[in-house]
Amino acid sequence: MDYVKFGRTGLDVSRICLGCMSCGEPQRGNHSWTLTEEQSRPFIKKALDLGINFFDTANAYSDGTSEEILGRALSDFIPREEVVIAIKVYGRVRKGPNGPGLSRKAIMSEIDASLRRLGTDYVDLYQMHRWDYGTPIEETLEALHDVVKAGKARYIGASSMYSWQFAKALYLSEKHGWTRLVSMQNHLNLLYREEEREMLPLCVDEGIAVIPWSPLARGRLTRDWEESSVRWETDDIVPKLYEKTAEQDRKVVERVADVAARRNVPRAQVALAWVLQKCPVTSPIIGATKLTHLDDAVAALSLKLNAEEIRFLEEPYVPHAVKGFN
Repeated sequence: MDYVKFGRTGLDVSRICLGCMSCGEPQRGNHSWTLTEEQSRPFIKKALDLGINFFDTANAYSDGTSEEILGRALSDFIPREEVVIAIKVYGRVRKGPNGPGLSRKAIMSEIDASLRRLGTDYVDLYQMHRWDYGTPIEETLEALHDVVKAGKARYIGASSMYSWQFAKALYLSEKHGWTRLVSMQNHLNLLYREEEREMLPLCVDEGIAVIPWSPLARGRLTRDWEESSVRWETDDIVPKLYEKTAEQDRKVVERVADVAARRNVPRAQVALAWVLQKCPVTSPIIGATKLTHLDDAVAALSLKLNAEEIRFLEEPYVPHAVKGFN
């Protein structure tokens, strides 16, 4: 496993992050394809055995059960200080008008609830899951600053927002002397490259760690176009992200298959290798519902695509409508 600094911080993270949206009780929340605790534990253990020290989840995943499963497994398998736990806040877990969002009330309640579910005194990275249009960003940033100062989070970050919003948040934090956002968890893969226009250059300039979600496009880049999966058919996010660009995206998927055949490796390795080589990506967040998914992710670290292969993979891409912010 390779390890890198997390942006301009002193934190070291593995080049692969295990996303734990797939860990959760299927009857809780809105993801019926998730793995139960018994099914999830071998994935977390194997990730640790492969050298992965970075795990990402969210308060709203499977109604909080993702955090519970991850927390219990990590406490059984490894000392707390040896892993980096990242969580996100924004989605609804509690009933009532103040359940979701990034108000001070919501953040202060949700960090304590997440810590209880995880069974830990702190998280390493606490992230704004989405931009909250109903709360002044100053209120959110000051609340996150206070979470850090209370010792409940080591660092704070953001996820999926417009570049101007992230730039505004960075500016306001500096202006008021609040804890700086150090990371951006955004949507980036061979089928969706709109982040290359503004967000990635901003992150390079500001020294921000980039931890893309859905680097394999919900598995679309790893199989024949006609093939499907339970998640692809039931995940309510999929239609919003990819359905309207199917004709263009199919050409990209076919080129991934072509390069994989020539390299004699699984397609997942090619698609992930492309993300890993995209500046300034720090650690892609991979989801795993088969143990071989973890093997492919780690193997992708050793697969170096040449300039001609990268050009070949990128050539069919056409501009996409900006997606993944809501």
